[in-house]
Amino acid sequence: MIEINAHTKLCGVIGNPVEHSLSPAIHNAAFQKLGLNYVYLAFRVDDLASAIGGVRALGTVRGLSVTIPHKIAIIPYLDEVETTAAHIGSVNTVVVENGRLLGYNTDASGALRALTDAGVSLKGQRVVMVGSGGAARAIAFALAAGTGIDRLAILGIEDAERGRLADDLRAKTAVVVEDAPLNDSTLKEVIAGSHVLLHCTPIGMSPHIDRTCIPAEFLHSSLTVMDIVYNPPETRLLREARAAGCRTIRGLDMFLNQAAAQFELWMQQPAPADVMRTVLESRFA
Repeated sequence: MIEINAHTKLCGVIGNPVEHSLSPAIHNAAFQKLGLNYVYLAFRVDDLASAIGGVRALGTVRGLSVTIPHKIAIIPYLDEVETTAAHIGSVNTVVVENGRLLGYNTDASGALRALTDAGVSLKGQRVVMVGSGGAARAIAFALAAGTGIDRLAILGIEDAERGRLADDLRAKTAVVVEDAPLNDSTLKEVIAGSHVLLHCTPIGMSPHIDRTCIPAEFLHSSLTVMDIVYNPPETRLLREARAAGCRTIRGLDMFLNQAAAQFELWMQQPAPADVMRTVLESRFA
């Protein structure tokens, strides 16, 4: 057991809400496993500017995980943003290096690895993404960068946000992009012609586990469904998708992948991914 003392460094997650977050459990387990004098905490943040000012003032913070609703809003407060994260326009990881705040994005690689590990071949596939926020941006750009997908349809509630993402993808990538408002009419039409559905909104996240924005009757057995919500591990969407004969991919897998990548950015050494997975799975046993 690592003793917390005057030399202990801090990492944490900032967002709202964060009460559901399992990041403290898995990162603290990783620190303990490797004997690192670090602690990871969850911080509910509404006033982002003041929070970042606090990070700079404290001097003991090594890194941050950034979650809803700050992944895009945090960028102007950083000193430097890594090329891929800047291209995406979304940051989920901050490394504090010699007083400078450096932004990265591990959502993209985490999602692609989850799809690959599940045996999904994306080349020539038609993909529909529900949501257009920070995580959706990261995954959309990852999909557009060399996976060979045939088409990406983006459905979102916020017209301006959805439009910006679609326009950015058209300007910066060669993928064919469609975008439309999120409603039952567009969902039914687009899902019918798609091979992969990626749910990238917080709908269905604990404690609102009975919610979904995708009617079960629109799902079909030739569809792969991935939900980035990881708490609960099997959301209502995934449960209904499995019942419809779809291949399903849990948000838990993407979450683990992106968390391990964050750990490695902060600590500059391999993450004990097996320990992190064991802790994560045990929370839902």
